[in-house]
Amino acid sequence: MVFSRRRVLFFLSGALPAAVLGRAAHAGTEVKVSLWDKGATAMDMPEGMMPMGMAMSGAGMGAPTMGITVDIAEIPAGETTFKVINESQEFYHALVISPVEDQSSELPYIVDKMMVDEDAAGRTAVLKELRPRDFGSVTVDLQPGDYILYCNISGHYAMGMWTLIKVTG
Repeated sequence: MVFSRRRVLFFLSGALPAAVLGRAAHAGTEVKVSLWDKGATAMDMPEGMMPMGMAMSGAGMGAPTMGITVDIAEIPAGETTFKVINESQEFYHALVISPVEDQSSELPYIVDKMMVDEDAAGRTAVLKELRPRDFGSVTVDLQPGDYILYCNISGHYAMGMWTLIKVTG
């Protein structure tokens, strides 16, 4: 993996003491989120291969071509800031955070739109589309439980662009 100067600064920004950065200390947890894909062909699906997703029937596509990586997968309940970078050079990506009641159940999925039904799944937070190589953040008060972070741009979730986090009480 290549680390650009911009990416290194992004990840260091939350790791240095607030006094060094000249900003007030903040309460809560900070999670670094990377939205990534494998380039221009990331949306190409070989014929006959089913899209993948959390408990989607037919999942078995192999290695995902898009994804979300977090630096912390288990966090304490309370105020959490998700600092997000879109690592893509090609695609816009977004971030939706939804509670997960049962990890063995499928998320409500609109097949013809190739999107999760956010209204049916429930939304805890949304970070609108980020251009390639762009940054953003969203802060939310999380209760204990499991949550899924996913990109709900058409087809991205199905190509593997999701991850789970656990919020402990």
